[in-house]
Amino acid sequence: MTQDQLKQAVARAAIEYIKPKLFSDSIIGVGTGSTANFFIDYLGEIKSLFSGAVASSDASAERLKKLGIDVLDCNSVSELVVYVDGADESNPYLHLIKGGGAALTREKIVRAVSKEFVCIADESKWVDVLGKFPLPVEVIPMARSYVARELVKLGGAPVYRDGVVTDNGNVILDVFNLQIVDPVALENRINQITGVVTNGLFAAKPADVLLLGTKDGVKTLLPR
Repeated sequence: MTQDQLKQAVARAAIEYIKPKLFSDSIIGVGTGSTANFFIDYLGEIKSLFSGAVASSDASAERLKKLGIDVLDCNSVSELVVYVDGADESNPYLHLIKGGGAALTREKIVRAVSKEFVCIADESKWVDVLGKFPLPVEVIPMARSYVARELVKLGGAPVYRDGVVTDNGNVILDVFNLQIVDPVALENRINQITGVVTNGLFAAKPADVLLLGTKDGVKTLLPR
């Protein structure tokens, strides 16, 4: 199977996974990226089963609207029944690196409001130790150089993602050369740097379940 076929398989599996959890006034959280896009497309087939969605990016919101799915402001929602999104990396504890699509801050907000986070990914995203994929950090523009110097002190090699502005009007530093053996501690440490909005580690609040697309089919994985 190609990578896109694996992504389609996990997106379809996510639809089947969430169906029993939905009721007429359910609001669901929807992520951002290529795997999430397949999920959104399939979501249009079951839009009669739920009330609406909160999107983690403007791009996902537009995709949902084109399918006739109501998109709500997160501030108008007290709780999301489930949040479905992809990841750039996952370890066996379902600690994740996210933010390749520059939507990490809104993704963390949607995750915080959700009862359950269902991560969907293909097997290329599965690792024993996080960090091969560069860690995205969303930064207030005037703090970019300062934050980069602080990230160097932590052993990373930050690179400015040139030309990228987040939906929040901020910039992204991608941090290379990290072997993240304690994701929770590093997530908290980076978030304490003045000027950082948040970073792409989802470890303090990891995924609750991972649907992993493999050549042997979709595997349902729980945190170790």
